Amino acid sequence: MAIHPAPPAQADELPSAVGATRRTSRRLLGKLVLLAGAAVFLFPFYYMVVGSLQTEPDTSPGGAFPDPGNLTLRNYTEINSAISLGRSLVNSGVFTGGVILCTTIFGLLAGYALARLHFRGRGATFALLLLVQVVPFQLLMIPLYVLIVRDYGLADTYLGMILPFAINTTAVFIFRQFFLQLPQEMFDAARIDGASELQILYRIAVPLCKPALAAVILLSFTGPWNEFLWPFLVTKDAAMQPLAVSLANYISTVAASTANPFGVILAGACVLAAPAVALYIAFQRRFTSTDLDSAVKG
Repeated sequence: MAIHPAPPAQADELPSAVGATRRTSRRLLGKLVLLAGAAVFLFPFYYMVVGSLQTEPDTSPGGAFPDPGNLTLRNYTEINSAISLGRSLVNSGVFTGGVILCTTIFGLLAGYALARLHFRGRGATFALLLLVQVVPFQLLMIPLYVLIVRDYGLADTYLGMILPFAINTTAVFIFRQFFLQLPQEMFDAARIDGASELQILYRIAVPLCKPALAAVILLSFTGPWNEFLWPFLVTKDAAMQPLAVSLANYISTVAASTANPFGVILAGACVLAAPAVALYIAFQRRFTSTDLDSAVKG
């Protein structure tokens, strides 16, 4: 049997190789663009941390790359002695935790009712929910202040800070939209088995809405954690003020008399931003994860 040599490479293999090279180049270019965007986005945080560690302020572009001999933790010590970071963090934590708890509970209940319960006026209630979202909080601040501070006497209390933020229409909307995506068969089967609506919500709906829970917790955290105006109005006692209010009072009254006001202010800003950044890093994977497939057998 004669052995024939292998045929030469086909001419159509060359375009495919060129196409693969182009796709690789596009992916590499896309990664470089994303890295450049991330660097631009993260630079203010980097500059904030570097500025909080400088002994002498350096506002020039070279201040982004400071001399190691100019770095210290003294600014954090000064801001702690001026406003008591521990007490302010506790106040912010109680305020924010109360808002998250109320927002999550009421959001779950209202979102489930609007998505899975059939009652008269459900459409009008949802339309009213969307209407409330366009009303700015500042428009309601004066009547809320009169109601909570003068009528209820809740000035300088955690409850007075939490009540205006206890129900978040955005959280209700997020839970409603997520519950609408769940298969109706699961709820029908649970009702046939005799489960109540609260049991269905707790045992079926809540375990499947982890991405929505993560989104609501993060959104509910960043708002009250950075909130300044309402806590400033209802808290006159410095021992009850959250960190954002304490830091603002420090900037307006004490900062000018310090040797490095910029460094001390940036140190307080780092402490204020650290919990939000840590929470986002901890919950970022929850935004894309879902357990819907495990609940439906095909």
